[in-house]
Amino acid sequence: MNFAHNSSIKAPTPPDKGSFPLDHDKECNDAMGDYLKCLQQNNSQSRYCVEFTKAYLKCRMDNGLMAKEEMENFGFDEIKKATIVDAPKINPNEPIIAGLRKRGTNN
Repeated sequence: MNFAHNSSIKAPTPPDKGSFPLDHDKECNDAMGDYLKCLQQNNSQSRYCVEFTKAYLKCRMDNGLMAKEEMENFGFDEIKKATIVDAPKINPNEPIIAGLRKRGTNN
């Protein structure tokens, strides 16, 4: 059996910023735990946990688990400037049908 070479398959490329090693020694567990707790308390809305995100990233950088980077380069300022819109309230007894609008709404 002869398999033709498929030229559309590309070789994997490394991430732009290099590797992102796992925290095998659990050096940043406290920072990660604080962030996860914040997410749990805020209905998984990460925008409310930016300070915990920064602390976690700083811990990773300080422990050589990622390349050092200025916090300004992570886009936290854009999060502060963004208009935040809460998700619409959903009736759990009403089925959700993709592409179908509720009656009486203009959205």
